[in-house]
Amino acid sequence: MPADDLSLRCAVTDLYTHHHGWLQGWLRQRLGNGFDAADLAQDTFVRVLKARNAQDIREPRPYLSRIARGLLIDLFRRRSLEQAYLEALARVPEGEHPSPEEQSVLFQALMEIDRLLDGLGPKVKQAFLLSQCDGLTYEQIAERLQISVRSVSNYMAKAMEHCCLMQMRMQLS
Repeated sequence: MPADDLSLRCAVTDLYTHHHGWLQGWLRQRLGNGFDAADLAQDTFVRVLKARNAQDIREPRPYLSRIARGLLIDLFRRRSLEQAYLEALARVPEGEHPSPEEQSVLFQALMEIDRLLDGLGPKVKQAFLLSQCDGLTYEQIAERLQISVRSVSNYMAKAMEHCCLMQMRMQLS
């Protein structure tokens, strides 16, 4: 095993040994649930492993809590999206429900769209979704959001640019 790999492995082991319990408790306080806290604590350390920077971390608790906070946001966003999806599905007549496999694919697509739109302002995101998902014209979106058609056009350009940049980043990762 190369010296760099051994050094990284020792740094991750040390970080995990000294801070895993604290991190799990920190997450449990925020979630009120030990099972989710344990999962997110593990996911936090997986991120540390992937970053391959454990030996460079000078302040472990702020670093770990920053990663964990992002994972918490992702968890809450995913659950909120899942709840909205289940509520929409409940409004579909029983005979028209997609199969469990189709439901899974649809939900994954929703998660991907949400990930692509992350970072856009709420009105930009809403305008984009009204256009792409509901098929509304710019005039209809302007009326619904009580903004000008020019603002809708600017929002759409911003959303499209954002989506293209996010897709390029994902392809490069």
